[in-house]
Amino acid sequence: LDAVENYLKLKGNDDRIFIRTARRNGSYVAKLLGNRPITSYSTAEAAQFRDWCFDKGMGLNTVKRVFASVRSVINLNIREYGLEGSNAFSGTYMPNKDDASPSRKPIPNDILQLIQKRCMETDDEARWLVALISDTGMRLSEAAGLSKEDVHLDADIPYVEIRPHKWRRLKTKSSIRKLPLVGASLWAARQAYIASNDRFMFPRYCNETECQSNSASAALNKWLKTVAGSDYVIHSFRHSMRDRLRAVNCPADMIDQIGGWRKKSVGECYGEGYSLSAICIWLLKTNLNIINSEYLNSGNPL
Repeated sequence: LDAVENYLKLKGNDDRIFIRTARRNGSYVAKLLGNRPITSYSTAEAAQFRDWCFDKGMGLNTVKRVFASVRSVINLNIREYGLEGSNAFSGTYMPNKDDASPSRKPIPNDILQLIQKRCMETDDEARWLVALISDTGMRLSEAAGLSKEDVHLDADIPYVEIRPHKWRRLKTKSSIRKLPLVGASLWAARQAYIASNDRFMFPRYCNETECQSNSASAALNKWLKTVAGSDYVIHSFRHSMRDRLRAVNCPADMIDQIGGWRKKSVGECYGEGYSLSAICIWLLKTNLNIINSEYLNSGNPL
């Protein structure tokens, strides 16, 4: 448990979920195997810990995440303090199981259109959040954690700025980006901006201390299933956006920039990336024609 606290101190990550997860996983090890020096555990004990996790009802992917967390704690402490010994939790065999979560399906365009239509009919904060994600491909936490200062509706090209905040961290450095607002996302951003009397776009899910993306996910997924069926969740919009961009032959590095996905080569890290107007052109090509007349008829410089 001391190693966990050292790990958190060295990492300097003040994200509450990150801290809670590391401490929880460390407590699992201490509970089963004893709170001992980190190099004193054996590979047989690591296997025992794996079986204990499965017996507690954890799925394969969850067990893998627990082991990844424990390995990171031990590896960092070994390196930082020059400890003698090895990490017993490295290379632990993980049996093939059928309980791994299935890959998320992209949402077909006709169902996307139906979802956006229902969002506009209901016209409330939860539906604005769904619609905003639907035509930008943002992660749920990125959208739910937006402040009104991040949204630029009066710009020549309306856009949203995704950047880290004390109440909401970002997944990777590539997540920092600007995204044009088109179609349903432009409608949703305007509705949310006007309705909010707070500094946050979605005050139901965000405040000065935290972004409650997990509770938002549970509520929105429950509603989404009533509209789109049980095969789709909020994260499916990101899969759909990638497919929609592929369908219009959008360059792969442009797709990665739009989605905030990690860059795949050193060369992609050079320069400032694509301009807002270039991104807007590609997003307009994916538009589902639910709301596009305003853009097409507004005399926009594009």
